[in-house]
Amino acid sequence: MSYKIYLVEDEENLNELLSSYLSKEGWHIQPFLSGEKAMQAIPERPDLWILDIMLPDIDGYRLLQYIKADDPSIPVIYISARDAELDRVLGLEMGSDDYLPKPFLPRELVIRTRKLLERVYGEHYVDINVIKVQPYLIDERRRKLTQDGQEIDLTSKEFDLMVMLARNQGQAFSREQVLDHVWGQDYVGSDRVVDDLVRRLRKKLPEFRVETIYGYGYRLVKS
Repeated sequence: MSYKIYLVEDEENLNELLSSYLSKEGWHIQPFLSGEKAMQAIPERPDLWILDIMLPDIDGYRLLQYIKADDPSIPVIYISARDAELDRVLGLEMGSDDYLPKPFLPRELVIRTRKLLERVYGEHYVDINVIKVQPYLIDERRRKLTQDGQEIDLTSKEFDLMVMLARNQGQAFSREQVLDHVWGQDYVGSDRVVDDLVRRLRKKLPEFRVETIYGYGYRLVKS
């Protein structure tokens, strides 16, 4: 599940930076540069709001009140460069779920957002960047493969093929499709390199059940 997160920050450069970091987690980010625009979007009820208190048109506290009045269950992280203690207390009293004083590292906001999503949505939280194909755990964003906590080394092309098959279990891919995905459409050469790549992957991952479709290509057997 890709969570929908609304970010309200009137500093355009900071807005773009935070949006970029949050988007890399696989979340759908809707940025707003004004409180007025954000106010109009309240009925859309995203999964989480990230709200700057200091806005040029609408007071952030007022916007927070409207968000919580519409649906008190929607979590809100609010950020501010003003008096940290006062803002923290006022925001929490008005129903915010977390507070982050400026300046902060974008990565800290990502971590706080993830933890809040986990806390609010519990077992329904899914990191779309992680694929489970027993007994393997594939972290696509970090390009990391583990089995029982132990990392398995793969080449770049081995990893790309593994992800392609893992994300589409049961779907058949021709050699030409694998070539386009792993080597790129500009590749010139024999499609037999695909067979060699599959052999190497099978050797390294004996429980990754890649099935040969003779005369066509390959597919990963559904677990």
